[in-house]
Amino acid sequence: MTTTSRDADVQRALQALEDGRSPVRLRAAMAVGSTPDPAFVGKLVERCAVEPEFFVRDMLTWALTRHPVPLTLPRLLRELHSERPQARSQALHTLSKIGDRRAWPAITRALLSDADDEVARSAWRTAVVLVPEGEEAGLARVLATQLGRGDRAVQLSLSQALAGLGEVIVPVLRAAAAAGEPDVRAHALATRRLLEDPEAGFESVLEEAKRIVALTGAPKGGG
Repeated sequence: MTTTSRDADVQRALQALEDGRSPVRLRAAMAVGSTPDPAFVGKLVERCAVEPEFFVRDMLTWALTRHPVPLTLPRLLRELHSERPQARSQALHTLSKIGDRRAWPAITRALLSDADDEVARSAWRTAVVLVPEGEEAGLARVLATQLGRGDRAVQLSLSQALAGLGEVIVPVLRAAAAAGEPDVRAHALATRRLLEDPEAGFESVLEEAKRIVALTGAPKGGG
């Protein structure tokens, strides 16, 4: 293939990534991932920030993982500072799939407590993938500050992230279950149960935890 024809193929692929039809964008992302080229990286990252369809976003992430990390990592790290929540969330998701721990310093407390639930959920999952050995306890303490946050889906994501850190979370959960607001205490108890029994249904263990909290009342010193 000549340079001219390759350039033409690249331009067609880049244009297809912006097509108004989602099946066309999906096929384009698949094609781009199948034939990686440095010229694609910028557009793939840009599309992740604005692509409305979940399956297309997932294919964009896959396409990025097919490109060399030295090309993708700097662009994705810049996206973590974007004002657009989807840009931050999708960049985090892609970083979790790449799995390069050089990205770990960029997973800040601000991202782990981001006001946007989808960004925070992506940050939790990514942090568990990237956390260096020996820093799990510190991460657990930061994640525990988010206990009680959001709806059931958000709480399940946090519980799964914490459980992914293993036994190191037990002291943190014990402290959260002994003090704080009822929602925090219940979420801590439910997370401990999930750690012990990963097959337990989150809905049922959370309801059970809420009953326990209601029966035991406020913690000592809680007023």
